[in-house]
Amino acid sequence: MNEWLAAKNILAVRMDNMGDLLMLGPALRAIKENSPQARLTLLASPAGTTAATLLPWVDDTITWRAMWQDIGDSVPFEPEREQQLIQLLRERHFDAAFIFTSFSQDPHTPGYVCYLAGIPLRVGDSKEFGGKTLSTELRDTPTELHQVERNLRLIEHVGLMVHDRRLVVFLTEEDHAQAADILRSLDIQSATPYIIVHPGASAHARRYPIQKFASVANMLVERGWPVLVTGNAREEDLLKEMQQSAPGAHYLVGQTSLGGYAALVEKAALVICNNSLPIHMADALNTPVVALFAGTDLEDQWRPRSTRARLLRRPTPCHPCHLFTCPIGQPCLDIPPEEVVAEGEAILG
Repeated sequence: MNEWLAAKNILAVRMDNMGDLLMLGPALRAIKENSPQARLTLLASPAGTTAATLLPWVDDTITWRAMWQDIGDSVPFEPEREQQLIQLLRERHFDAAFIFTSFSQDPHTPGYVCYLAGIPLRVGDSKEFGGKTLSTELRDTPTELHQVERNLRLIEHVGLMVHDRRLVVFLTEEDHAQAADILRSLDIQSATPYIIVHPGASAHARRYPIQKFASVANMLVERGWPVLVTGNAREEDLLKEMQQSAPGAHYLVGQTSLGGYAALVEKAALVICNNSLPIHMADALNTPVVALFAGTDLEDQWRPRSTRARLLRRPTPCHPCHLFTCPIGQPCLDIPPEEVVAEGEAILG
């Protein structure tokens, strides 16, 4: 019998942002479908753990800020802290660990953590030599492969079957009720179509200029669309700046649960955003999307695969740069607001 299918206590490791966790959904679903008797625990970042509420295949979560994912020098030098993670995993007695990474990430550090925690089966996608930190390695995955397919290819490599490759999130009655309450508070009737504009992104280099987003919102409002501008609590200043130039839109900053926000995305006629969480949410909920897709990344790795979508980017010789801050003024996002609105109208038409 396949030893991976025999595992009863499985750990899935993904230490990234919420959007990355949403794209992990099809792989988690397939693991549970292949091993319905197994308990599936997700090891995720604080942001990623939030997304687990939309993924019903997860039985438990472990939240950890991993030093091997630290990009802002925010994790102090505390070797004892890393020993605590190893001990925490050891106490859970996992049989197997799926280590999910993007094309640029190394699975060997989390693989070694899982090895020291006594997890016998450890699989990851690797381009580098890592000794035996992984018990099973997947090699030669194309760099341009979509992240959802990269995740699915990892579990197929150890013999699990995948019957559904679609991106899906699950919403509760409470999520829908929260969205309805918010729309009611904004005087947007339940049958009235509206557009979500989400100007934020985790990396500054992926943000379409906020004044251009304001122009997009103004043009949509002039055309009679209710516009709901959304952001998380960290983006409050960004939305305040936009509100000064586009006061006719509605603004929603960190006032919903993630499920409530997803329910708003599901009801929307269109989402306009950067390469950020709403792109994947819209794809999962079949909501059309116009994405200002900066030249930081390859579109094929992250683009919507199911819903109607337009990805806007100007060709530049530095694409893909993978930078968090652009040193040359974001020529890849030199897109007139009129073009953004026209693409949105084309999808809606």
